[in-house]
Amino acid sequence: MTDTSDIITPTETNSVWAQRTGTRQYLAHNARGGEVRVGTGPGELSPGELLKIALATCNTLSADHRLAKALGEEFEANVICASIKNEDEERYSDLDVQIITDLSSLTAEQLATLHQRVESAIERGCTVGHTIEKGAAVRLHLLDDKD
Repeated sequence: MTDTSDIITPTETNSVWAQRTGTRQYLAHNARGGEVRVGTGPGELSPGELLKIALATCNTLSADHRLAKALGEEFEANVICASIKNEDEERYSDLDVQIITDLSSLTAEQLATLHQRVESAIERGCTVGHTIEKGAAVRLHLLDDKD
């Protein structure tokens, strides 16, 4: 029997889950009905890609109101997260988030202000970024579904 005393109790707000659909293929879910195919095949996102997407979109979601205030509610934007992988340690050593949008209507002063406000909003609200920067304890529990 596995000791489960340190397991975090899954709830709709603190957990996601994935079901195996094939060899190295999973379908991930959340409680709101969201789904994403996870794997390394066509139409699937790898776990590393999901991490980068999570960081990139956490940044933009955190800063969206600041960008909308400066650029207008209907502003268009793309976000990229590029990485450098440390192959020896099987981890990313660097993650680079790039928010790309039309900034041509802003003066140099407005752009400097927006940059500061975007950074502040991300610093306040990006849980994924905070977790990557500060780290989090990771525990593995291998559980028998018959228990």
